[in-house]
Amino acid sequence: MGAQWKAKHKEEAASAKGKIFTKLTKEIMIAARAGADPDMNPRLRLAIVQAKKASMTRETLERAIKKGSGQLDGAASYEKVVYEGYAPHQVPVIVECLTDNVNRTISNIRGLFRKGQLGTSGSVSWDFDHLGIIEANAANKDADIETAAIEAGAQNFELDDDGTATFYTDPTDLDMVQKALPDQGFTVVSAKLGYKPKNPVSLSGEALEEVEAFLAAIDNDDDVHEVYVGLAG
Repeated sequence: MGAQWKAKHKEEAASAKGKIFTKLTKEIMIAARAGADPDMNPRLRLAIVQAKKASMTRETLERAIKKGSGQLDGAASYEKVVYEGYAPHQVPVIVECLTDNVNRTISNIRGLFRKGQLGTSGSVSWDFDHLGIIEANAANKDADIETAAIEAGAQNFELDDDGTATFYTDPTDLDMVQKALPDQGFTVVSAKLGYKPKNPVSLSGEALEEVEAFLAAIDNDDDVHEVYVGLAG
C-alpha cells in the first residue's frame, strides 16, 4: 500500500525523501547498538544497503553508525515501539515507531487513531505472520522465481504484476536468503523483518479512500517507521 500513499509532485517528493532519510538514519542508529561492524551485524548490514539504495551520503551514513554505536557524544537514543489497532472498516494495522520520546509518540498515535480503534499488544498481530520480507527484481530473463526461492531458502514467494518478486523467509533466515538471491539471478531491492496479513480485507470506493487517508496520516508522522496493513490489493 505504501506506494499508493506517496505524493507525486516534486515538492512533496522532496519532503518524502527527507522522511525516508530520517527513517533510515534511525534504523541505522538502532542497528549499530549491536556493533558498528556490518560484517558482524546483519541488521546493520541490511540498513546500510537500504541507505545506499536511497543515495544517502557516506558522511551521513558513517555519522549515524557512530551515533548509534556510542562513538559520538550527545547522540539521541531511539527505541522501537509497536502499536496495534484497526483502521476504519475494521482493517487491522500494525504501526512500528522509532522514537526518542515515547510519551510524544503515544500521544500522536492516539490522535491518529481517533477515526479507527487503537488496541492493546496482540490485539491484531495474531492476524499477521512475522516474516523476513525481501523485494527483488530478476537480473536476467532466465531467472526463475520458484527455483530461486527453493535454492536461496525462502519459505514462499509472490510475483507482482509489475514483475517485482517478493520472497518470504523465516525471520532468522532473512540475511542468508538475501545474500543468496543474487546467485539465483535476482537483484535485492529491499530486505526487512515485517508482517504479512493472514486474512486481508477487500475494500473499494469511499471505504477504500477513507482507509487510505487514515493510513496516509499515520505514515506521515515523523516517529512512524513502518506501517503494516491487512488490506488486499
